[in-house]
Amino acid sequence: MPIEISMHGQVALVTGGGGGIGSVICRKLAQAGARVIITDVNLQAAQAVASSLPGEGHFASDASVDDSAALKKFAAQVAAQYGKLDVLVNCAGVTRQVVHDDLDGLDDELIDRIFRINWRGAFATVRAFKELLAKDAGGTIINISSIAGTTGVGSNVAYCASKAALDSMTRSLARALAPQIRVLSIAPGWVEGEYAKKMDPAMIATQKKLTPLHRLAQADDVANAVLAAAVVLTFSTGDVIHVDGGRPLGV
Repeated sequence: MPIEISMHGQVALVTGGGGGIGSVICRKLAQAGARVIITDVNLQAAQAVASSLPGEGHFASDASVDDSAALKKFAAQVAAQYGKLDVLVNCAGVTRQVVHDDLDGLDDELIDRIFRINWRGAFATVRAFKELLAKDAGGTIINISSIAGTTGVGSNVAYCASKAALDSMTRSLARALAPQIRVLSIAPGWVEGEYAKKMDPAMIATQKKLTPLHRLAQADDVANAVLAAAVVLTFSTGDVIHVDGGRPLGV
C-alpha cells in the first residue's frame, strides 16, 4: 500500500522558521497541507515566510524561545486560534565559530546564550505547548539537532554539547510524554546554507570529499526528514535520525 504524505487538517509550529533551514521546513509542511505557525525573533522574516507559503491559515510571531512567559501567552493564542497543535519543530538555534582548543575564546556569555537558545529554548517551547500536543490522537515533537552532538566536531565545544543535550532530552521526553506525544531528533551534518558560505571554501570542499555521498546536506534534505518523522515514521520515538550523507564514516 502506498504511503500518503499528507498533513491536511494538521497544525505545525516551527521555531526559528524565518531562517534558512527553518523556512524550508515550513514550506515542506505547508506543501503537505499543514497550517504552519512560524516563530522567529526576526518578525519580518517570519512574516515573509508565512506570506510565501502555499495554502491558508499560516501565522507568524516573534515569540522568543528564551522567554518562557511569552511562550506561555503564545501557546494560549495558538490554542484560541487553532484549538490544537499536531507537530512542533524546534529549529531555533545559535552558534559562533570558536576553535575547540581556544578555551578563552568560548566565553561564558556565549556558552550561556548557546544553551539558553539551543537547549533551554527547545525545552521551554515543549513545556508551553505540551497540553496542546497531547490533545486528541497526540502530536509529534521534532528537535533539529546535529551530528556534532555525537561526533564532538562542530562550530565550538558548547554547540556540540548543546546538541548532545538536545538528543538526551529527546530520549527523556520520548519516555516521559508517551504514548500521547512522540519525540524525535533530526541530526544533519554540514548543511549548504548561509553558515557554510562563511567558511573557507577549501574546508567545505574537504568535508564534501570526506562524505561518502560526496556533497553537503541541502535544507530540503533536512525538511524531508522532518516530514518523514511527522507523517511516515509513526512508530518511532526517542530516536536520533541522521541526515549527514554518512559523514562520520569518512576518514
